Amino acid sequence: MSHQKIAVTDTILRDAHQSLIATRMRLEDMLPICDKLDRVGYWSLEVWGGATFDACVRFLKEDPWERLRKLREALPNTRLQMLLRGQNLLGYRHYSDDVVEAFVAKAAEKGIDVFRIFDAMNDVRNLETAIRAVKKSGKHAQGTICYTTSPVHTVEAFVKQARTMRDLGVDSIAIKDMAGLLTPYATGDLVRALKAEIGLPVFIHSHDTAGVASMCQLKAIENGAGHIDTAISSFAWGTSHPGTESMVAALRGTEYDTGLDLELLQEIGLYFYAIRKKYHQFESEFTAVDTRVQVNQVPGGMMSNLANQLKEQGALNRINEVFAEIPRVREDLGFPPLVTPTSQIVGTQAVFNVLAGERYKTITTEVKYYLQGRYGKAPGKIDKKLQLQAIGGEEIIEVRPADLIPPELDKLRTEIGGLAKSEEDVLTYAMFPDIGRKFLEEREAGTLVPEALLPIPDGQAQPAAGQGVATEFVIDVHGESYRVDITGVGIKGEGKRNFYISIDGVPEEVVVEPLNDFVGGAGDKRKQASAPGDVSTSMPGNIVDVLVQVGDSVKAGQPVLVTEAMKMESEVQAPIGGTVKAVHVAKGDRVTPGEVLVEIEG
Repeated sequence: MSHQKIAVTDTILRDAHQSLIATRMRLEDMLPICDKLDRVGYWSLEVWGGATFDACVRFLKEDPWERLRKLREALPNTRLQMLLRGQNLLGYRHYSDDVVEAFVAKAAEKGIDVFRIFDAMNDVRNLETAIRAVKKSGKHAQGTICYTTSPVHTVEAFVKQARTMRDLGVDSIAIKDMAGLLTPYATGDLVRALKAEIGLPVFIHSHDTAGVASMCQLKAIENGAGHIDTAISSFAWGTSHPGTESMVAALRGTEYDTGLDLELLQEIGLYFYAIRKKYHQFESEFTAVDTRVQVNQVPGGMMSNLANQLKEQGALNRINEVFAEIPRVREDLGFPPLVTPTSQIVGTQAVFNVLAGERYKTITTEVKYYLQGRYGKAPGKIDKKLQLQAIGGEEIIEVRPADLIPPELDKLRTEIGGLAKSEEDVLTYAMFPDIGRKFLEEREAGTLVPEALLPIPDGQAQPAAGQGVATEFVIDVHGESYRVDITGVGIKGEGKRNFYISIDGVPEEVVVEPLNDFVGGAGDKRKQASAPGDVSTSMPGNIVDVLVQVGDSVKAGQPVLVTEAMKMESEVQAPIGGTVKAVHVAKGDRVTPGEVLVEIEG
């Protein structure tokens, strides 16, 4: 086999900080080091996409398009790369083809050279429009295999997927191992097969969750992969990627030498070592090496998420039950790879199953959509009984899901109106209608303030700027400002109560001894459910919709509320048939487990 110099993509400006500090790195901490990054000679720098768009708008109050423009200016000699979720783009649903085409064209125009395009289901139909749009813009389209393991995910199946992507015109193939499931010899087998059958450059992207990613990269290189993804050492390893300096040192002086300057990389590493300290409050305890991923397939980011969700329920002691339930739910759904959004869909349903004490007693809206085919074709066979229970007589979607979405760009343009000063603003709103609109409104009013940087007098607490909501505060402690958001209140026991809060977007738990019997949010006091017709929820969350009003007749099992917990919507059903006697909640209210939300008289 002929050998080649190995090309390196560094993830420091996107996936590395997404994996380790919740995507919180600000542009102000990127620009000073760009001159050195630009001199390294990387094949590309991953700078955009994934969760960066969401985090910029939601937390950092930075315009993601402006970030791209400034990075393009600061990195004139290096290819810029982004991660694109196919028909999902950067949001959490499928968009119409005209939105996908407009987004790709604008991203290409503003400086993205390489588009790594993936679909959570590995359903290539969901990549077609994005690939076509990238090729039309004259940029590099990278078709992506989301690596996972299951009875249906074989080398042959992945090669078949790569062949279909090649036929759509992709320029290269990426093996995206988001959960750290690859093992060295499995990597060698897959890369060898792809090189033999497909004939395109192969890129290897592996998170080091199980501690074996650098070995996987070496095996990939020995079997013909010419490109690896790494992260500068101060943001490497664990749920991030192998360290750039380590891989450069490992290959130095061999036929695979990267040719990169180790001393320059070390200077960059020291810079980011100092930067990482600034973001210490976003560090999770679940970002180190954890080989459990090889058994339960739960990626590091998903693991910390699950721990926080269970903590909110006072059920952290049941996390191992949830880890055992996740593979069962995944099998019922036909073995989807666990990557956004399927990781959230599977993980949340597993939590519901464990906490309810009955599997699929509550089925989230997203699981219903999944079983209906709205996300695409499941890789394996789905449980027909579960599918029938979830969607009843509704039609199963066999076509490419986006075929059913009419053009929506003009409608979005009209909806956001004068708040959008450019086509980029329209696309920001398209990705995230709620937080996008809020961002544009705050920009218009001149009240855009990033989290944790709000200027507040010492020792004072006040509602966060522009919020006007009694459950959000900014608190100043020893000169540092923190945005505190009360997200839920636990059931009182032994005179104490657990309050669930997030500090700068990071969930925390505090236990307090209440001065009174305060239960709900914003001064609301709801009694605890006790009668057979009392409707309550098992999860702290928000009310998305109230489906009944006083006087309505309802049947047992009929949906009466839609709640949102852990980013997933689910219906809350009537426990008995009868007449609605009282409704204690409205859309937008926060609710706590065990409270009476609706009263039904049998």
